[in-house]
Amino acid sequence: MIKLTKTELRDQQVKLAQLSKYLPTLQLKKAMLQVEVNVVQQEIEELANKFDLVEEKIKKYALLFSDRAATDLFSLVKVQESLKEYENIAGVEIPIFKGVVFEEENYFLFDAPVWLEAAAEGVKKLLVLREKIKVAKEKKQALEKELREVSIRVNLFEKIMIPRAVENIKKIKIFLGDQQLAAVSQAKVSKKKIMQR
Repeated sequence: MIKLTKTELRDQQVKLAQLSKYLPTLQLKKAMLQVEVNVVQQEIEELANKFDLVEEKIKKYALLFSDRAATDLFSLVKVQESLKEYENIAGVEIPIFKGVVFEEENYFLFDAPVWLEAAAEGVKKLLVLREKIKVAKEKKQALEKELREVSIRVNLFEKIMIPRAVENIKKIKIFLGDQQLAAVSQAKVSKKKIMQR
């Protein structure tokens, strides 16, 4: 419940000014986040297409995977860790893919089948793309979460807080105007009575 006073009127006007000043910043942040989400979505689609192309190339080696040397292949492509850093975009900490570290595996080149090294490189490319996609999805998820929160704030400002402040100012002005009118009327009546005496 608001107080119908001049002080409350001033407070509501200050509040409205602050909300109106902050709203464009929120709207800009919302627009920036939406653009970033769209860019990341496009990046995920491109990476998925590359993944499919590399996967098709690796399928050529599929029949060879039943060979004894295939066990050597799988030991050659063990992921030790996925490297990523975090960067601040529009106030959100998002992951940036930096690379994949594979476990070192020694094998004797002359004992290995001819196809082993090419297949290992293909599988490594596939694993790198898989990690890139995973990081891009994590990035998209962080951006979408922040976008939801900012959208809620924008809606709160636009649909509730600003209209409520405008309505409160209107109510207070009407009440104060009525009081002033009543005071003037009372003064006129008092003056008239004094004049009659």
